Amino acid sequence: MLHGETPGHRQKGDMTSADSHWFEKMATHMGAAYLRYSFTKGTKQEVDFIVDRLGLKPGMRILDIGCGPGRHANELATRGFLVHGIDISESFVEIAKSKAPLGATFERMDARKLTFEDEFDVAICLCQGAFGLMTAQGEDALVLRGIRKALRSEGKLALSAFNAYFSVKYHTDAEFDANLGVSHEKTEVRNTSGTPLEVDLWTGCYTPRELRLMLDLAGFEVQEVLSVDPGSYKEAPPSLESSEFLVIAFASPSHREGSL
Repeated sequence: MLHGETPGHRQKGDMTSADSHWFEKMATHMGAAYLRYSFTKGTKQEVDFIVDRLGLKPGMRILDIGCGPGRHANELATRGFLVHGIDISESFVEIAKSKAPLGATFERMDARKLTFEDEFDVAICLCQGAFGLMTAQGEDALVLRGIRKALRSEGKLALSAFNAYFSVKYHTDAEFDANLGVSHEKTEVRNTSGTPLEVDLWTGCYTPRELRLMLDLAGFEVQEVLSVDPGSYKEAPPSLESSEFLVIAFASPSHREGSL
């Protein structure tokens, strides 16, 4: 959200339950002002690319993990998809519900504790919507395993992650922990009235190799890793110059939940 382009946050004193998650305070403060950030303005282009790249057809069931205020989910629903969005923030879920067209539903849920099994044709996790926020104790891996369980056999996944190379090269105002692969910066977020709130932002950053290894262990077959920026999803090989990587992957029916 705030590295100029993309959201990736982890605050000191992180909790593990949805009732006291660190992100809730920040999301509650921002509310609808979240949608004023420049990285949210490319929703239609991102959805256009995902629909085309995954070959999606209206009527498919899509799970949006870390849906935020529902911008991708609601856009997909207007195109005839059946979308269910989950987010840790009750505030964001309520905003998503208030704008939901027919075909879009939402609920508050911790992405580390997904309860779905074989229910969806497609999963999306974009703009560090949960993945990349869960950097401690292998929690990103928990998110991936939950997504894999939620997908039907041969289900499809589009997932974005912050580019570790880009972070090291360009985030001069942030501190990058080379051991953990986490970028840390202090900044402020504002609500709809412009009132600031100081926050620590902790972003889990990844290389394409790490993403391929993690998704393989979670039971996915990675088709491609692309270099993208918010609002500029395109077919481009991994590089140091994009803020994010976009992973396109497929559920492997013979390789599930990290089994080998």
